[in-house]
Amino acid sequence: MHIVEIPSFFPPYGGEFCLEQSKALARRGHKVSILANVQLSVLRSMREFLTMPYSKETLEIEGVRVERRFMRGLPKSARCNAERWVRRVERMFDEYVATNGVPDIIHAHCAKWGGQAAMIISKRYHIPYVVTEHLSYEVFASEFTEHDDAWQIPVLKRVYAEADMVVTVSDELVDNLSPLFGKDYRHTTISNTVDTEFFKYKPRVSGDGHTFTFCCLANFWPLKRYDVLLEAFSRLPEDTSLLIAGRGTDNRDFRALLSKYPCASRVKALGRIEKPSVRDVLYASDYLVLASESESQGLCLVEAMSTGIETIATDAIPQNVSRYEGCHTVPVGDVKALAEQMKAVMSVRNVDGRQLSEAIDKDFSPQVIGEKLENLFLEIKNRRAES
Repeated sequence: MHIVEIPSFFPPYGGEFCLEQSKALARRGHKVSILANVQLSVLRSMREFLTMPYSKETLEIEGVRVERRFMRGLPKSARCNAERWVRRVERMFDEYVATNGVPDIIHAHCAKWGGQAAMIISKRYHIPYVVTEHLSYEVFASEFTEHDDAWQIPVLKRVYAEADMVVTVSDELVDNLSPLFGKDYRHTTISNTVDTEFFKYKPRVSGDGHTFTFCCLANFWPLKRYDVLLEAFSRLPEDTSLLIAGRGTDNRDFRALLSKYPCASRVKALGRIEKPSVRDVLYASDYLVLASESESQGLCLVEAMSTGIETIATDAIPQNVSRYEGCHTVPVGDVKALAEQMKAVMSVRNVDGRQLSEAIDKDFSPQVIGEKLENLFLEIKNRRAES
């Protein structure tokens, strides 16, 4: 098949999930291209806003063709930027087709706004489109008004309704999104991929003289509840440490938050790190802990278990992650329960790390997820051909 991927986000602003699924499909012999329009924000990074290329970049990444452009967003102009973004992607698609021909299917990542671009392009070229949704209600709601007339809602409802399939990364995400978009659309669940070859099993050192180390891999924003994590960690013994990594965890606001807790000297915050450094953090840790208020999937938990360590999370994470014996859950926002669970796991390990890693590989590897996407796309393509 010839597949074009349209991510709503792409590096350096997220979107790794699109690239990983694209590589998985390319390994199965499909022609896969990514058309990435990355919106830059002057408020987020003046340096990137000024220095990122103005012309199209064409890259080849492990068998996947990537065409990337950077669009300068207008401050406080969400609707205008969304319209400009969609029009830019339409033009990118037209240019792509002129050289490479019409693909068999379009795969958009997130309805906002890759899904809208895919819907428009699908009608014009008479080809099917699929939307994989990664974002939770809480993420959408943080950008929308609380009123039913938020302009984004009817647009995204239409994107879901007209899609040949909406793929959610967990079953729970359909119910989670229903207050905004209802459920009147075709949907199925396929997880994100985990590079299980990269995040492979490694035994951890234990015994006398070993400092028990927790880690947390999450960007610094309210839904990740770093306040709960730091309060809970403050209740742990002095001979424990905490490694933190994620966008914003090295900025002034995070340092101000950290300074409020007596555990500050035992916490090392690394900021945004790349994939190899993520693995280094996991290999240096005994447990991963995530205090999130909301998670559409919580892929960092799966990556941690793939390396052979257990995890602690809140009951906000979906069942396709929490079902593993190596994933322990506590109520959202419950500092006492989180601290007690963190203390408990320091003395008892009931799960074989190698077996946990193997279980993750069977469910989340690129081979497994690539095959599921392939079967779905073939089914949709054949259904369209018969209609």
